[in-house]
Amino acid sequence: MEGSEQDGARRGAKRAEAEGEEGEAGRDGGSEERRPAKGRFRPGLGLQLGMESQRTSVLHRVVSFAPDPLPARQYDRHTTEPISFYLSGLEELLSWKSTTDDAFNVSIEPLAKRQPPLDSNRPRTLVCHDMKGGYLEDRFIQGSEVCDPFVFYHWCYIDIFVYFSHHTVTIPPVVWTNAAHRNGVLMLGTFITEWTDGAKICESFLAGEEEAYRTVAEQLAAVTQFYGFDGWLVNIENSLSVTAAQNMPRFLRYLTDQVHQAVPGGKVLWYDSVLKSGELRWQNELNDNNQVYFDACDGFFTNYNWKDEQLLQTREMAGERQCDIYVGVDVFGRGDVVSGGFDSNKSLRLIRHHGLSVAIFAPGWVYEHLGPTDFLHNENKFWGLLSEWLPTHGVGSLPFGTSFSLGMGKKHFNKGQENGTKPWYNLSAQEAQPLYTSHRLPTGGWLRTRCCLQDAWCGGSSLLLEGAIPPSANHITARLFSFQVPAPRKLYLVLIYKHEGPSRAVTIVPELTTQESHTCYTLDVFARPDATRHKPSLLLAPPFQLAQLLRGCGQHGDRGWQGRCYELELQNCVLSELSIAVSRQHSGQDEVPFTYRLGEIWVTDAAHLRSSLSTAAASPTSPIEVAHVQWHRLSSEELSLSLTLQWTYPPSEAKCFRVHYRSGSCDHDPEPPLLLIGEAHAPLYRVTDLRVPKAQSEASCRLEFLVEPVPHAGVQVAAALWGKMFFVYSDPKLPSTGGSSDGW
Repeated sequence: MEGSEQDGARRGAKRAEAEGEEGEAGRDGGSEERRPAKGRFRPGLGLQLGMESQRTSVLHRVVSFAPDPLPARQYDRHTTEPISFYLSGLEELLSWKSTTDDAFNVSIEPLAKRQPPLDSNRPRTLVCHDMKGGYLEDRFIQGSEVCDPFVFYHWCYIDIFVYFSHHTVTIPPVVWTNAAHRNGVLMLGTFITEWTDGAKICESFLAGEEEAYRTVAEQLAAVTQFYGFDGWLVNIENSLSVTAAQNMPRFLRYLTDQVHQAVPGGKVLWYDSVLKSGELRWQNELNDNNQVYFDACDGFFTNYNWKDEQLLQTREMAGERQCDIYVGVDVFGRGDVVSGGFDSNKSLRLIRHHGLSVAIFAPGWVYEHLGPTDFLHNENKFWGLLSEWLPTHGVGSLPFGTSFSLGMGKKHFNKGQENGTKPWYNLSAQEAQPLYTSHRLPTGGWLRTRCCLQDAWCGGSSLLLEGAIPPSANHITARLFSFQVPAPRKLYLVLIYKHEGPSRAVTIVPELTTQESHTCYTLDVFARPDATRHKPSLLLAPPFQLAQLLRGCGQHGDRGWQGRCYELELQNCVLSELSIAVSRQHSGQDEVPFTYRLGEIWVTDAAHLRSSLSTAAASPTSPIEVAHVQWHRLSSEELSLSLTLQWTYPPSEAKCFRVHYRSGSCDHDPEPPLLLIGEAHAPLYRVTDLRVPKAQSEASCRLEFLVEPVPHAGVQVAAALWGKMFFVYSDPKLPSTGGSSDGW
């Protein structure tokens, strides 16, 4: 057995070297040993390759300081961090083709099932981003160290998110697509032309042969499909020639057809700007002058200066497609508008009265106008004022779990323990978000749910549940998530929480709501008058997979986190709501305050538990490959190393990957500790500016990189199944000695 393992390790080492030489030679100026020479490595390096599995790769590099320029479009020129980008003009769009360096920008997060489906016959809500021109800190795909960034997390209210900028082709940063898809929301980019330059662009592809506009449409659809988002907002804000105006609806129809083929469920929307004559004149309604564009695509986004009578006109023109009309509301309140800012609900009330969808433009007003101080409070206030006019959508499949992380934090936590003390921002790490509420009860008492960055179970934030039980009640219930999922016969629920504050005169327990299977959707999925409420039973001996989720809780936890596992048997019903009920322990006439911190919730069933366990045991990570190796000299004793790691793993089975390393080992020193570098949300990671010891002329040094898959279900993957690579580097002056590879 030892011999076969050794042979497998050698084959993996040679394969890694061969692939590295083919893909890297000439790029970083370094040289590789296709066949390691006997005696090449000093005793004590610990390269026990005979004991490594086929998931281990070995790569040897000679240090080289030759320049290795990276594509400026995909990497930050200062740090070499991978970044999201836009295309500045038609030439860049037409010349676009995917490369291996684009892999960082591809979203592999599937669009979560949601209920009701997007195409249900009910008014929808679109959010158009436009935050300071876009591509700010959100362009850093692996995250950035930034205090108080802008985040969006009220996903249950919206159906479509448009990432908007004034660049010709706005490709949504992958971090936004990941967050939107995780919450069941479509992500659209923007194709925009403006003013004189925009007119020239439109003339170049619309005033000629059919092939020209078809090529543009095909490229836009290909970009959508490759990067993993869901379609386009087309915004033409310049006049068109007669020929270009005649071809615009044809282009729009062809683009819509191409997107539908490339991305099932994808959408193309048109912004109210150009008339069928080619004149640039915003109408603030759907009418005979612009209906030709509405008929050619999936939806119409009106300008913002409408009046109530224009809404009536628009509804009549749209007919059965009234939900495909997205009436614009500029939160900045620019122009002759009904309302803006915290009064935007006045506009929504009129729009919903006519049964139309709404497009909320630039809700970043909360951050830009009021500033980052107290942003989360102001954000909850803004969306709370709109909530009466925002139908929600809920979870459409099991298993379901979330740690409430916003994708940002003052610190980073794992299992309740701090594992990072710097501020961070990465929307790819944002998890499914609940309904945020704040209200006083008619009988007294109050209830509020809000984000909290001071403490967390996993990620950077937790959900704070606070309020007071009124004297006339024994309990108060906070609704968190809606579902529309056929209930399994046996359902398991895990709740990880912490009691905050001095009062312990209350208890909390999860509450699940079901309906009969034939119950139809209501406009608001939280409105369930015929629902049955269930309090699941506490399970003292949870299944192994769920017990892993609870590790670090209770008596063995030193930060106060408590974990509970529950089960509930159901039959012939639909799961419709998940709530938390807070009850007073003793009857009395006093108001009872409470504060709880929720760290994680999981809802699953026995079938998914079995499959998650087998998945974690049977899905090894492939050997790690390396690209774009760069060296910098920091001192006579220390170097800086940057490189890209890439591996394969079933995309549906990992929530993320933790990338670890052991620092350079150049002699007989004890094995260094395993350190966490970062978290990847795709099967690749760019390591930047890693400080390593300089190799001496008489010795090689070794780094060890390990990739740990983190499954959705919380089951820990055995270290033997992690991806692993030994990265061996040597001084350019290291002499070569002959011999066979048996010296490894």
